Amino acid sequence: MPDTQPRLHLHDSRTRSTVPFVPLDPQNVRVYYCGPTVYDLAHIGNLRAMVTADVLVRLLRHLYPRVTYVRNITDVDDKINARAHANGESIADLTARTIRDFHEDLQAVSILSPDAEPRATHHIGEMQDMIRRLIESGHAYEAQGHVLFAVSTYPSYGALSGRSPDDLIAGARVEVAPYKRDPGDFVLWKPSDDQTPGWDSPWGRGRPGWHIECSAMSHHYLGESFDIHGGGSDLLFPHHENERAQSMCCHPHGRFANHWVHNAMLLVNGEKMSKSLGNFLTVRDVLRDTPPEALRLLLLRAQYRSVLNFTQAGLDEARQMLDRFYRALEKLDPGITAPPPQRFVQMLCDDLNTPRALAEMHALADDALAHDAAAGGNIAAARLKAAGNLIGLLHDTSEQWFRGGVDVDASAIEALIAERLAARKARDFARADAIRNELAAQGIVLEDGPQGTTWRQA
Repeated sequence: MPDTQPRLHLHDSRTRSTVPFVPLDPQNVRVYYCGPTVYDLAHIGNLRAMVTADVLVRLLRHLYPRVTYVRNITDVDDKINARAHANGESIADLTARTIRDFHEDLQAVSILSPDAEPRATHHIGEMQDMIRRLIESGHAYEAQGHVLFAVSTYPSYGALSGRSPDDLIAGARVEVAPYKRDPGDFVLWKPSDDQTPGWDSPWGRGRPGWHIECSAMSHHYLGESFDIHGGGSDLLFPHHENERAQSMCCHPHGRFANHWVHNAMLLVNGEKMSKSLGNFLTVRDVLRDTPPEALRLLLLRAQYRSVLNFTQAGLDEARQMLDRFYRALEKLDPGITAPPPQRFVQMLCDDLNTPRALAEMHALADDALAHDAAAGGNIAAARLKAAGNLIGLLHDTSEQWFRGGVDVDASAIEALIAERLAARKARDFARADAIRNELAAQGIVLEDGPQGTTWRQA
């Protein structure tokens, strides 16, 4: 990393402190994020974790020559089995459709694809190898067709989540089966009946537990030690705690994840999102009435470790902010480019402080709007666009943004604008107002200015 670049600091969940990020290999920063369990559409809480990962990876790629980013797909899980049965469809059809929907939703909000996106069902053999090693080393045991990890064999169990043994047992919310040696022991392998997906194994036909899946996939793509493991705070325990325990015991000479990043939860109108409260929102629910970029900006307005309150008013404010940014980009000559300003990058390097980074973007917009292109507005607009692009914003031109980025009959709109101008010149203000109202009913807003009338979609 060049000396002129700001130094990245990130909050590490394991140490519960914000520390300088020191990559294991500065030539290849390696990142693993937990992806979806594919049985339903992604909700906006899922999206917050994906946007956090996207901003982090974009920043790392700005700072380092190479980043290997892996995000898994969990396509074997009891929730998948139950949903497929309830829908009366095959597991293959359900998972294929849900993966496709997930990709479409993320693409809509400008989330970049990972370098690798492994599916759990493609790595069953590696999971079995890990389980075998854990049994041989005394960290796991067989019981009634199950294989369980023995938490008592790993003295550091609980260090990641910072919980006491009693808290861990109470918080695990797992069935205390009679075959468990310890209530906190968790499943690595479990038996499958004829109606449940399963694979042959030394312990009988069965399927993996959730936690071993991510350990096997991260090891396959990133090795025994990698830089960053991330996800939502809801994954800290038990999922990430269990991942860390089994990986460290299976590969005792490795470090597994050197740094842990977790984003806070998302509220909807001040309450925890749930279907019972009627405030459960999928990404597609929001995007029916909101430009994708406004949804992304709303998620960036709070620092990732702060609880975010999702409201319609917040979406409206995000859209107004984007209106202002795109007005500033009207000063931009397409041939002019600039790097993101150093101070903007510094804000992101301060534990992904997106609110302060957005404040820097507002200052750039002020500069662009206050000056003609030749007097500095052009370069300010170029810096604004570069800053926005670094956090996944401002990909459109101003014209595309204000006209909604969708297909409309522009020639018909321009004809009505010309007719309105003629009506105003003829002092037929009733007809001019009627044309404005007609276009407004179609979602078209007219804006009169010194250079004439322009239009955009509401």
